[in-house]
Amino acid sequence: MELKYYFIIYIILINIISFFVMYIDKKKAEQNKYRISEKTLFILALILGGIGIYSGMYKFRHKTKHLKFTIFIPIIIVINFITFYFIFKYV
Repeated sequence: MELKYYFIIYIILINIISFFVMYIDKKKAEQNKYRISEKTLFILALILGGIGIYSGMYKFRHKTKHLKFTIFIPIIIVINFITFYFIFKYV
């Protein structure tokens, strides 16, 4: 298999994982349990899971009132798309 196909599989998986991490954190917040750190959520976004984090934010109405999430996650998504472009262009 070509390297690009593995990259596409990675992108799909990291975004599915990111989406469900937002769901898990939302459920933990509702139950006042130990939470997933914001640092972890941002790391997931930075390792190309930004779309999953953003989708989870709005699907589960989680972290949408936190300014750092509403500003930086879309910025990270733009960085993710730039990364996609360069990987697909030069790999």
